Amino acid sequence: MPELPEVETVMRGMQIALQGRTIVRTIIRRHDLRWRIPADFSQTVTGSTLLNFQRRGKYILIRLSCGQSIVLHLGMSGRVLLDSPETPQPHEHVVFETDDGKRCAYIDPRRFGMMDLVPTPDEHSYRAFVKMGPEPLGNSFSPQTLLEACKGRRTAIKPFLLDQHVVAGLGNIYVCEALYRASIAPTMPACDLKARAAGTLVRAIRTVLQDAIAAGGSSLKDYVRPEGGLGYFQHAWQVYGKHNQPCPKCPGTPTCAGVQHMTQAGRTTFFCPQHQKNG
Repeated sequence: MPELPEVETVMRGMQIALQGRTIVRTIIRRHDLRWRIPADFSQTVTGSTLLNFQRRGKYILIRLSCGQSIVLHLGMSGRVLLDSPETPQPHEHVVFETDDGKRCAYIDPRRFGMMDLVPTPDEHSYRAFVKMGPEPLGNSFSPQTLLEACKGRRTAIKPFLLDQHVVAGLGNIYVCEALYRASIAPTMPACDLKARAAGTLVRAIRTVLQDAIAAGGSSLKDYVRPEGGLGYFQHAWQVYGKHNQPCPKCPGTPTCAGVQHMTQAGRTTFFCPQHQKNG
């Protein structure tokens, strides 16, 4: 599933190409995505100007001049294709045509993504956002807020950080990488996180996300950028997908067995037991 850096990259690509343009035609080929697209979706958005684009967690918000916002989630395999050809692409479910001749298509083979409408003033109360945690790149995410969320939580820190109620937008790849950068064991109970380690972890989360956004995200399976290019951050992974490879932090250390993996809450965790200690 595309994680925060990939969603941010898609959002920025759409913003560059589409902000300020007017939707002159909306084509919906399938309404039955993860959640059914509203019956009046095409009628509502057609004729509206695309005012601005925002990201909330792993969702994209497209604010329109009609006072509505399109809520877009890419799901497992969804992607956005700008300058889509007029011939329909396989699994192309929604197409927006704009006043400058662009075609923006939403393609989703597995149909786990979604597209919905919400009045722009009510975005904060949308069902997916009501209990969502703070943005990890925003001011509301700090060592203090993380420590407060950790109080009394015996859940291991890795699955704890994947909980979207704790912090928004984090996924498996970037939590593995952030814990590695922070030298924190993924099995440590969240409530055992100390203040100093919380500061290190918050910085690691922010820097790994910023590095990934700068690289256009990680291209893995279905993800490509809106213009069709690939992200490159997968080449900078230090532990994710590196099972049995040498740990970059333990070169030549005879007691280090290299990067290991295990399953936590149904997700594969990559880590170095030698380098990552409890925080």
